[in-house]
Amino acid sequence: MAAPPPAYADVLARIARAAQAAGRAPGDVALVAVSKTQPWEAVAPVLAAGQTVFGENRVQEAQERWRGKAEGLTLHLIGPLQTNKAADAAAFFDVIETLDREKLARVLAEAAQKQGRAPRVYVQVNTGEEPQKAGVIPADADAFIALARETYGLEPEGLMCIPPADEPPGPHFALLAKIAARNGLAKLSMGMSGDFETAIAFGATSVRVGSAVFGARAYSA
Repeated sequence: MAAPPPAYADVLARIARAAQAAGRAPGDVALVAVSKTQPWEAVAPVLAAGQTVFGENRVQEAQERWRGKAEGLTLHLIGPLQTNKAADAAAFFDVIETLDREKLARVLAEAAQKQGRAPRVYVQVNTGEEPQKAGVIPADADAFIALARETYGLEPEGLMCIPPADEPPGPHFALLAKIAARNGLAKLSMGMSGDFETAIAFGATSVRVGSAVFGARAYSA
């Protein structure tokens, strides 16, 4: 195993410190390394250092990056999922974190039945009720989780959120944890490069960190 790149090692150390400060074991918090839009030269050293969990925003980009390289890895879809891409996503990803509407629940359930393979799913909650963001609003979350379970046979294992950029994240993380607890969901995907330590203090079981691991994203023109 190669020596970890310094930025990656720093993030792992920060996760461990934040977990310990919260009275939790470092192993209770998984790092989802957000490789979306990153060049392979940035991803390869992190992969070589032993990172096995990666997050991607788009189905096609993930397929191009990871096809033939995904053995032993856990790939998370963390971007909004269009229903016309749901079957491809169900076939390719291990975890889909962005279940947020009934039509998508139906298509994912149908794809799982057809493929004989069911990715793990998280329900995305739009804790800030931002119109431009995907996710179920908090008031509808309990009913939607029940619908996913009872009507479509999906068993969400957790919740995911992206707090508003201009608000303190803590109250949003606390709200997500509360919704998860009352619905018997053990996993909380919350916290990104700028706030993952706060998320860990509020019970995150996975954090989605991109730029702090890989450096600033490279956007194509």
